[in-house]
Amino acid sequence: MFNWFKRADRRERRSSGSGFTAEIIAAREAYVSGRRGIAELTATAQSCVSLWENGFALADVGGTDMLDSRSLALLGRSLALRGEAVFLIRDRLVPCSDWDLRTRNAEPSAYRLSIPEAGGGVTQTALAGEVLHVRIGCDVAAPYYGTAPLKRANLTAGLLNALESALGEVFENAPLGSQVVPMPEQPDTDNAALGRSFRGQRGRVLLRESVEVRAAGGPAPSTDWRPASLSPDIEKSMTVETLAAARDAVSQAFGVLPALWSGQAQGPLVREAQRHLAQWMLQPMATLIAQEATEKLGGRVTIDTMGPTQAFDAGGSARAFATLVQGLAMAKEAGVDAKAALAMLDWADGQVN
Repeated sequence: MFNWFKRADRRERRSSGSGFTAEIIAAREAYVSGRRGIAELTATAQSCVSLWENGFALADVGGTDMLDSRSLALLGRSLALRGEAVFLIRDRLVPCSDWDLRTRNAEPSAYRLSIPEAGGGVTQTALAGEVLHVRIGCDVAAPYYGTAPLKRANLTAGLLNALESALGEVFENAPLGSQVVPMPEQPDTDNAALGRSFRGQRGRVLLRESVEVRAAGGPAPSTDWRPASLSPDIEKSMTVETLAAARDAVSQAFGVLPALWSGQAQGPLVREAQRHLAQWMLQPMATLIAQEATEKLGGRVTIDTMGPTQAFDAGGSARAFATLVQGLAMAKEAGVDAKAALAMLDWADGQVN
């Protein structure tokens, strides 16, 4: 009964600089700073985001009714801007605006979700099995967080943002198309006031009376009235070429062929750009979504973005079908096993039915 005055073992334990606390802080910082890119408000980025959003909205879904077009459109836009999307599984998929999570073996085990509401968001906790979490561009240091394409191309996004901001300031403040007569004998204060009056003056001839005369007191010389253009010469800075290169690089980060934005793009090129976007960007992400939905919703879920977007050459498909039918007929006449021949071409059964 007198053991109460004995000191207990009060050894304090701290996390090391490279321990759990530092890893969580670094991962959280990467998550917060990587949610959005600095060039996401440009027309180039928004065009690519719209292609992702509309491509998923057109996708054919099999095995579940919860992945409707509206949810897929929200999911595609979230993947393009944030690199990940989270939906709470209830009688339908409830989109979440923000979330925090706990992990076990580098896999999420529980979530704290913020659900948007008209009168203010609400917070709810859920287990990993109740949450549909799709992420792309994961880093090995934090495989439970996704990264947006613009986050993975910060330098190019920053260049595009800087160029568009600089050009916007030029067109807003520069006296484009204006002309002025030189004033060689104005005081410095008058020249400063005159320079401020030129701000934003577009397409005007700004006339100022000159006081320069000859030594004999004659009229002003004709060279004194020669106008000078005030339009900035931005051609030598290669702004147009740099802007086009940055825009094309951002498009490539989203999986969109830059040739799609060309004014001389023809039908075959547009179809090839659509096929490249659907085959190398949308369909792999659709496979990730289908895998996550299969694990969380129960039952096998399939998502197809190639067929609904018609990301194929219709004429080439027709010719290929005619050649395939002719080859099958010839194989039947020659007594060759058609399935074995197609297996040599690495064609699955579902691709030849």
